[in-house]
Amino acid sequence: MQQIFNFVIKNKTFLLFLLLFSIALTLTIQSHSYHRSKFINSANTLTGGVYGTVNSISKYFDLERKNDILLEENKRLRAQLFNSKNKLDSSYIDSTFSKGQYKVINAKVYKNSYSLTHNYLTINRGEKDSIKQDFGVITSKGIVGIIDQTSSGYATVLSILNKKSRINAMLKTTDHIGSLKWNSASPFYVQLEDVSKFAPVRVGDTIITGGQSAIFPKGIGIGVIESFETDIGGDTYTIEVKLFNDMTNIGSVYILENLDRNEVKTLESLSNE
Repeated sequence: MQQIFNFVIKNKTFLLFLLLFSIALTLTIQSHSYHRSKFINSANTLTGGVYGTVNSISKYFDLERKNDILLEENKRLRAQLFNSKNKLDSSYIDSTFSKGQYKVINAKVYKNSYSLTHNYLTINRGEKDSIKQDFGVITSKGIVGIIDQTSSGYATVLSILNKKSRINAMLKTTDHIGSLKWNSASPFYVQLEDVSKFAPVRVGDTIITGGQSAIFPKGIGIGVIESFETDIGGDTYTIEVKLFNDMTNIGSVYILENLDRNEVKTLESLSNE
């Protein structure tokens, strides 16, 4: 307290000047509308800038939490979409989607390779999350790959950018089926092979999952036709497909569990005997 008194006594002239200047400035602003409006505008600009900066910083540190919320919401919506009772009516949503055919689980990508001939992703979901081999993996844009191996808390995904990858796919407009492969030439393109020569293939048409497996439901986006050519035999097309996903930049994914998978597999094995 004594130090405060000493400071005031030592600087009494300057402090008196500040006091009188503040009083004069206040009286000037209050008595003149022009000065008052200028002061208010300046104050608003200053405080607005400060609040804007603080808000931007807060938003930045809150991005991860908001991203997790969005992932959960998207997971719920995708589960509703895949389990709609009437696929032809997009406005109909099954309120009991949790008892539907597909369960959706969100995950984050910890590692992603795309420059090799056999590429994999590592995600932060595993056996403790009920993740198993042959579950489908997608993003909001399209397919990513298929679960390959699992541990307690992690799983590896066989990327569509893998020479071993084989996925059932089709032309969206005509339902002509083919086999989706990768020739390892570019991480932005895959190839749809064995498409019938009678299919009306056009550049720009969309390629989607065919739904003829227990992994992916029908209709998940893959990409668009960039070019195509007739195979040597002349009976089928090989189609160059530009992927919807940028496979060099995958951060979050959704895992699809087909709840009827075991039943379908058992039935198929009996048919093959």
